[in-house]
Amino acid sequence: MRPTRRILAALALGLLAHSANSRPARAEGPVVVFAAASLKNALDDATAAWTKETGKTARISYAGSNALAKQIEAGAPADLFISADQAWMDSVERAGLLKPGSRIDLLRNALVLVAPGPKKSGSDPEVALAPDLGTTLKKLLGGGKLAMATIDAVPAGKYGKAALEKLGAWESVKTQVAQAENVRAALLLVARGEAPLGIVYATDAAADASVHVLATFPPDSHPPIVYPAAITAESQHPDAAALLSFLRGPTAGSAFARQGFTLIDPPGAGR
Repeated sequence: MRPTRRILAALALGLLAHSANSRPARAEGPVVVFAAASLKNALDDATAAWTKETGKTARISYAGSNALAKQIEAGAPADLFISADQAWMDSVERAGLLKPGSRIDLLRNALVLVAPGPKKSGSDPEVALAPDLGTTLKKLLGGGKLAMATIDAVPAGKYGKAALEKLGAWESVKTQVAQAENVRAALLLVARGEAPLGIVYATDAAADASVHVLATFPPDSHPPIVYPAAITAESQHPDAAALLSFLRGPTAGSAFARQGFTLIDPPGAGR
């Protein structure tokens, strides 16, 4: 009996080790995408086009890049991650949670100052982003708030703070900043009239007719706004690479361009 028990115990341990170290590939179901909130309209359109073309589907979770990165690091199942900045993608990569060689720079964006309501002809001239910007913003704000995504975590908030610092306006307005959990939440504060000004991406402003752009921040006033994308190390979905490739192509590129994004180095582009 004892040899038999030893054999059974060894078999049981072997089965436990096998189950712990092997995960069956998800050959069916949607590709799970974790994407920055600012991508919603464009990425919804792009993945709808992918579904129409291939019959495959994607399930997208939108949030601030910081929240998504932390979820992946905590073990949340995702096949693709698209961040609104390099820092949070770097964090996931340092943790060994990206598939080697899959990371690309997908899109570029711009940063704008917005106000509530549609732009009226002949009114609301663009704000001059000059050295006295702080004084100008204080006048426009009155006693109201400047809506921004979280300034120390969410990419849009970090870009916005960097731009205000570079233009000498941060100290003048920092006490009037209303921080939102992501850039779309900041946009909503302006769209509802709860904040007289907001700093969001150009693509967010383009997606919401209830706000209008007062000014575009110079590209050199903040770090480059680049959206990296990558397949996660845990992904075994057979369609993850195909979807990432599709997002770099002309059909998805058109969807991104309609929302104001610039596609970086699409396949086949001349160098």
